[in-house]
Amino acid sequence: MGEKTRQGAEVRWDLRRGRVRAGRYSLRLDLRTALVCLVLIVIAAIVVVLSVGTGTYELSPVEVVRTFAGNGPPGAEFIVLDLRLPRALVAVLVGFGTGMAGAVFQSLTRNPLGSPDIIGFGNGASAGALVAIVLLNAGAPQTTLGAVFGGFATATAVYLLAWRRGVHGYRLVLVGIGASAVLGAATSYVYVRADIGKAAQAASWMIGSLNARGWVDVRIAALGLLVCVPVVLGYARRLTLLEMGDDTAGALGVPPESSRLVLLSAGTGLTAMAVAAAGPIPFLAMAAPQLARRVTRAPGPNVLPAAWMGAVLASTADLVTQRVTGSALMPVGVVTGIGGGLYLAWLLMGERRAHRL
Repeated sequence: MGEKTRQGAEVRWDLRRGRVRAGRYSLRLDLRTALVCLVLIVIAAIVVVLSVGTGTYELSPVEVVRTFAGNGPPGAEFIVLDLRLPRALVAVLVGFGTGMAGAVFQSLTRNPLGSPDIIGFGNGASAGALVAIVLLNAGAPQTTLGAVFGGFATATAVYLLAWRRGVHGYRLVLVGIGASAVLGAATSYVYVRADIGKAAQAASWMIGSLNARGWVDVRIAALGLLVCVPVVLGYARRLTLLEMGDDTAGALGVPPESSRLVLLSAGTGLTAMAVAAAGPIPFLAMAAPQLARRVTRAPGPNVLPAAWMGAVLASTADLVTQRVTGSALMPVGVVTGIGGGLYLAWLLMGERRAHRL
């Protein structure tokens, strides 16, 4: 069955193979993956509504939706739209970008430990932002530039140090872990040298926090997605071929090193913008792609499911911090750190039961 488009081309739907054809163009669509993305989007929207309604001035989900529509309770518009909605949107945007960056790095390194927070790219962005906050007394725009500069400087150093007639996954992971240790020490030094006010500000930010986030932070996170997400989606097919090895990718017409460099740059940009908007949120980039792959049961990087899984995890962790503590003071990184540790323990137990450890 098909139907005519405005240009007269026939659109053909092959649901059995999950393929859509429009003239000479073809799009392959995995129906399970699309369904998983749709479900994750719905879950993220529900969590946002619940998060916006949480606080001293409690609002029901119906009241939150009515406030979005412009006919909420008296006084709710300022609380919902100006105070709480930016925080909830930053959680979704940061989680989306971090989950996608994790899928890119894990696919390039062909290693579940190859997430940006493990191999130093996140630490580089954190170091750059921390220098801007503590030493330069910078505001949001300068902090963003510091995070971007730190992330790309670290990515460049790790890439060059891992180069040996090409960059392979295990070398990138090992060099990245070393860079992460060095940057962690440098960050600690900057932190302890700061005055008490800046140290307190940095302490909350360094573990990943969504407290007091406003529309400026929303714009920062959205800008990173606007620039980098189209690049990742455009190179998603190349990313799948790179997982098969450089020789296979080259034989199929994909230049390995140039493709890897573009994808590393896009993943670093996503990581830097997420760090600039909310600080380094631990384990999110590592867990989101693995959970997405288990849910979709599809091979390949699964960049979109990983991105939406990251959005759900970040927004859910933020909701938990508000529900458990009764306030918004606990950094969201505390929840993701505890959850990530439990997730790692669960994975290790599964590997041991399967006699792979």
